[in-house]
Amino acid sequence: MSAAGGTKAVLAALLANAGIAVIKFIAFLITGSSSMLAESVHSVADSGNQGLLLLGGRRSRRQATAEHPFGYGRDRYVYGFLVALVLFSLGGLFALYEGIHKITHPHELDSPLVAVGVLVVAIALETWSFRTAIHESRKVKGDASWPQFIRRAKVPELPVVLLEDLAALVGLTLALAGVGLSVLLDEPIWDGIGTVAIGVLLITVAIILIIETKSLLLGEAASPAAISRIEAALVGEGIDRVIHHRTLHLGPEEVLVAAKVSMAPGSSLSEVAAAINAAEARIRAAEPTARVIYLEPDIYQPELIEGAAR
Repeated sequence: MSAAGGTKAVLAALLANAGIAVIKFIAFLITGSSSMLAESVHSVADSGNQGLLLLGGRRSRRQATAEHPFGYGRDRYVYGFLVALVLFSLGGLFALYEGIHKITHPHELDSPLVAVGVLVVAIALETWSFRTAIHESRKVKGDASWPQFIRRAKVPELPVVLLEDLAALVGLTLALAGVGLSVLLDEPIWDGIGTVAIGVLLITVAIILIIETKSLLLGEAASPAAISRIEAALVGEGIDRVIHHRTLHLGPEEVLVAAKVSMAPGSSLSEVAAAINAAEARIRAAEPTARVIYLEPDIYQPELIEGAAR
């Protein structure tokens, strides 16, 4: 469900941003507004970002090979990280440059009503994209707050689109304020100030995304709820205790489970094999994302637990 929801949110954002980019560029050519130019580049960057997310999703579905035996699930994290870098450089830094240039070399806006009209249309389209991302995210968010969802989500597309759309809506509001104040106060410098604010906003969002996707690239454990289900499923039918275990996300919907489990002394080879096979079946039933499982049978010795866990 999360993969399908992520793709739907990305496609909605791609359609919205592609259309917005075209009308923003036309408005910039008519008005000469730096806020409009910054927002145009922002929409182009966002469109490219959604293309990268779709490409990452497609590449992550490749079959495992001898060189990559655990598959390519982390490709989605790689492309999510690239999206954050593009948003930082092409979106944020360009907006900062353009805004500073406009502040130091202000000039009057041409046809400001055109800019206002375009921004209002863009806000409507971005709102549609943002609502789609919220709707799809709620299917997997559970009881977590939105900041917790952004922090803990293992599916990179949804947090990326959510933050991009939120930044776009705030950025459009800043651009609208910059253009409006420039006209009302007859001070074109406000257009540049609005552009700088857009740049700061995009850089802030990009840094958040860089931090979160970097954590996924380094390798995150399964969620606490998933770990609890795995721990509960491990015990039973010949396994009386979990000595220690590790989990690792190989991709958004694929978790590796490695555990050392305690079995009764004197268990035969056939009994050990049967117990491990049954435990693997229980784990997969309790947590479907646990697709790669390695279990090591052992005898519980409390004095060696600390050393065994290292």
